[in-house]
Amino acid sequence: MKLLRDILYGVSIKSVFGITDINIKSIQFDSRKILEKDLFVAIRGVDDDGHDFINTAIEKGAIVIVHQQELEKMTEGIAYIKVENSSKALAIMASNYYNHPSNNLQLIGITGTNGKTTVSSLLYNLFISAGYKVGLISTIKIMVDKKMFNTNHTTPDSILINYYLNEMSNLGVEFCFMEVSSHGIDQFRVEGLNFKGGIFTNLSHDHLDYHKTFSAYRDVKKSFFDGLPNTAFAILNVDDKNGHIMGQNTKAKVCTYALKSYADYKIQILENQFKGLLLKINDFEVWTKLIGAFNAYNLAAIFACAHTLGLKSEEILKLISNLDSVNGRFEFFITESNVTVIIDYAHTPDALKNVLETINEIRTKNERFITVIGCGGDRDKTKRSKMGKIASILCSTVIFTSDNPRTEDPELIIADMEKGVDPQNFNKIISITNRKQAIKTACQLACPGDIILVAGKGHESYQEIDGNKINFNDIKVAQECLKELQK
Repeated sequence: MKLLRDILYGVSIKSVFGITDINIKSIQFDSRKILEKDLFVAIRGVDDDGHDFINTAIEKGAIVIVHQQELEKMTEGIAYIKVENSSKALAIMASNYYNHPSNNLQLIGITGTNGKTTVSSLLYNLFISAGYKVGLISTIKIMVDKKMFNTNHTTPDSILINYYLNEMSNLGVEFCFMEVSSHGIDQFRVEGLNFKGGIFTNLSHDHLDYHKTFSAYRDVKKSFFDGLPNTAFAILNVDDKNGHIMGQNTKAKVCTYALKSYADYKIQILENQFKGLLLKINDFEVWTKLIGAFNAYNLAAIFACAHTLGLKSEEILKLISNLDSVNGRFEFFITESNVTVIIDYAHTPDALKNVLETINEIRTKNERFITVIGCGGDRDKTKRSKMGKIASILCSTVIFTSDNPRTEDPELIIADMEKGVDPQNFNKIISITNRKQAIKTACQLACPGDIILVAGKGHESYQEIDGNKINFNDIKVAQECLKELQK
């Protein structure tokens, strides 16, 4: 229980109806979760408006309503707090409710189009190996020291974020590495958090169904760095032209990393093969199990962050050399018949191009390179033809298939991908709507020495079709198909 007036500290309030000297059991923005003596925050969402569920919340026991819109009627005995922005208010109240847990640890936010999960997860693994208590909030999981929790969003809602940060604080966690998505920033889920630092990985085409324009998408990412305090640091990839933009108005101490440009942390690729990368970071050489130029950037960000947080260069290099790839990020195995199967989350044009180019740099060109790829439904449609074009140029054979079609017709999604294929590459394309059958076909086509890439879903353990989540894991399906073919 916590006093309402304490929960409201720092919130931009327009009006108050009722008393604030009352105890609140918990904060909720989902009316279905309301219990007696709860506070309900009415938020305008993409699909639903919480203001439509105020009466339901009161019927279920809410005694405080935080709202953004004018209300036609108010119920006697209920406190009504009108605020400037309900989403922002929710984040500030959540932080107040849990006694500002982000102040008790060093919270590092990682943002960008690609690489967020890899950088945050590997930083978590590196600091755990260094003997620290560490937290992780990522697309694939939440870790409170060594205890794992599942997650459904890259950046959870602000109540959950503060709940898990509070759990970390109670356990004495020293560092937390957190993915910060553009949706999370735009919807104020990270408002009121005390970030010790921020990392910018890169920026490319994604989420334009939500942000509408690339400049709006970029500016949302930039606002994260604009909001960092002068006690924080900002680590920026300046090979990406948007890296300098991210640092333009930040109060944080800026340091940079790059492969091609002048930077504080300069990285060179000395060797790149399926066994791993030999890198030179500033004056230090390190062998790592990770693969590809995109991972060279990720490792540069990791080195820069760990060094900025006080670890010695020699220790960081030793820890980096022992890091394994993250689940569903360029995860691969080689079959008994010498077929290399790679599973990767690449679901944007830039990420797909990076993975395909990496494979082409490593392979001998004497083998076939078969890629299975789809695009998600109810998401940015403009990237579909671009991904179709990239795959058809950079692969020997491409199988277009379903990803998470959600409420869309998967065949229409595939048709959008086909629009990007140039006439001279039509003969490379096979379209198979059923993802399992598409993966099986790739396995049937593969001869000894060939390479199969299954892209788009990575770590995901489901396929989302017509509102239903069906168990589906790319790596398990590929292994099962290959096992069947060996019988």
